[in-house]
Amino acid sequence: MPARVSCPSEDPEAAMETEPAKPKKHKKSKKDREKRKHSGKKSKHKENGVLEEHVQSTDESDLQPPKSKKHKSSKVDNDEKAERKHKQKEKNGLVRETKLETSDDSRQCSEGEIEEKLSPEQKAGAFSNFKISQETIKLLNSRGVTHLFPIQAQTFNFIYDGCDCVAQARTGTGKTFSFAIPLIEKLQLDMTTPKRGRSPRALILTPTRELAMQVANDIKDITRKLSVPCFYGGTAYNGQINHIRNGIDILVGTPGRIRDHLQNMKIDLSKLNHVVLDEVDQMLDMGFAEQVEDILKFAYKKDSISNPQTLLFSATCPPWVYEVAKKYMKKEFKQVDLVGKRTQRAATTVDHLAIICHWSQRPAVIADVIQVYSGSQGRTIVFCETKKEVNELVINSCIKQEAQCLHGDIPQKQRELTLKGFRDGSFEVLVATNVAARGLDIPEVDLVIQNSPPKDVDSYIHRSGRTGRAGRTGVCICLYQRNEEISLRAVEQKAGLKFKRVGVPTPADIVKSSCRDAIRSLETIPASVSEHFLAAATKLIETRGALEVVAAALAHISGGRSLEQRSLLNSEKGFTTMVLNCSVEIHSIGYAWQGLKEQLGETVENQVKRMQFLKGKTGVCFDVPEDAVESLKERWQDSRRWKLTVAEELPELENDKDTDFRQQFRKGYHGRGMKRSYRRW
Repeated sequence: MPARVSCPSEDPEAAMETEPAKPKKHKKSKKDREKRKHSGKKSKHKENGVLEEHVQSTDESDLQPPKSKKHKSSKVDNDEKAERKHKQKEKNGLVRETKLETSDDSRQCSEGEIEEKLSPEQKAGAFSNFKISQETIKLLNSRGVTHLFPIQAQTFNFIYDGCDCVAQARTGTGKTFSFAIPLIEKLQLDMTTPKRGRSPRALILTPTRELAMQVANDIKDITRKLSVPCFYGGTAYNGQINHIRNGIDILVGTPGRIRDHLQNMKIDLSKLNHVVLDEVDQMLDMGFAEQVEDILKFAYKKDSISNPQTLLFSATCPPWVYEVAKKYMKKEFKQVDLVGKRTQRAATTVDHLAIICHWSQRPAVIADVIQVYSGSQGRTIVFCETKKEVNELVINSCIKQEAQCLHGDIPQKQRELTLKGFRDGSFEVLVATNVAARGLDIPEVDLVIQNSPPKDVDSYIHRSGRTGRAGRTGVCICLYQRNEEISLRAVEQKAGLKFKRVGVPTPADIVKSSCRDAIRSLETIPASVSEHFLAAATKLIETRGALEVVAAALAHISGGRSLEQRSLLNSEKGFTTMVLNCSVEIHSIGYAWQGLKEQLGETVENQVKRMQFLKGKTGVCFDVPEDAVESLKERWQDSRRWKLTVAEELPELENDKDTDFRQQFRKGYHGRGMKRSYRRW
């Protein structure tokens, strides 16, 4: 059908006009052609650069259906019908300036319609709004980038105009391209004939080798004219010296190795025009501050206008960062903060969960969490505080998926191979220290597990940011012990997030996830292979039955030999969590004990452990030994006031600060001799 011409309003008569019947095919005579020529004469001219079409006024009776030729296609017929409607509307003064479009079902929407479908973020970040060359746009498109993200759009003009800038945005929002794109455009615009041995014009410093390699690769993906080597420790000097001899445009590296080259007088940084500190809060911290100062003193002079443009980026920028950074930045610098002080600092695309778990149970709990939340096909990163914990966990038999480790004691070549294998999907679980916490953009990480609450909040933000990147969603689970509850609350308060307390995966959850993975694995077996097992399958079905055989096969594929019941309250093995609901609010735990003892007797006190209030004090939950559950259910009878059930998931618990204080007091009173005057109950 022909494309419809848009106009402010439509003539009712034109809208109700019926399509004329297709005329019989015959040749047009000279008289007919003359008549049509005079009745629908057009004149075209340009006015103010706009092509306008003026159609002479004609009577409606003079408009005749077009005479189709024998070889004319239906597309041409449709075009002529559209033209007739266009003339009719123009006659009534409804259309002044239009462009007739030919009918094509496969034609895309007009630019105006496309712009209406774009989100405000995409409109603000459209490439046409910025000074980006077509060559760079093509390379960005090849990376799947169709527009600039908010942090990129808000910093582009500042960086391109040469302003110093401090930028803070959540993890996974595209901070690398924020400084890479404008710097590439500036350097390529000012580029002359490349000279051998030229000094770098831009320097990018990162805290870790892995992040340095990633930044360098990202920049190389969007430029073909600039030399972008990466210098870091653990690799030979010869290759890096060859890069220096050939000439460098953008130098990416870690502070240690670049300082070594400066001390050996192998590289010249006096001609730097741009300096970028990625993960600036760590770069200016005590561990790197001295190295960074030793490097930048070759390019910076005190209060000099000719100092390089300084760009600072991170997901976390404490107030002290701005104070330390003033020695490198001009007085009038730009600040872009997409996090703010009152909003959630961690990634909003990540679900933050917390599971209480004793340290001795963590390997088994981590294995169950990986199976349920990520499966055998997903990718998981497990963060540990020490290298020893990493080495012990990666070889633990509880983790069924293939796992490899990453920390500072591993040789650099092996670290690179490990990261490459994880990116390529060669293995599913990466167990690491904070080496993998900052900046690494590993696609399709479904789950992040933190073996314990980190010592500082910034570490949690960066660790959790390894998932839920570039618009994807993810899950971050933090394991903690009861005495680490305060650390968990500190993370909540300072990071502006709220942990959802959940229990360990139940056997039903594990079975459901394992079956899903097993069925997915069966679908990958080609028929040419499975037909060799038909005889054995037939024999098994005859002896054991089809249903039992299939169930056993799924269990074997899942790797399940036994299912362990664990407490939802503290993940202890061999316990089941039960819930006792009450129809009225309970003011004392003793009232719940009384309700239990009335039906189950005084001996129930020896079986019930860890009794806690439910949210709103509408009941309690507690743990009982797994082998005592059936006995309690048989002896119990629900009443109008009390109802006893087995918990399928961890219920929301009452935040009883007094109870926490009493537990800490008892520990301190017996161990440290606290005075009884400190008692608050």
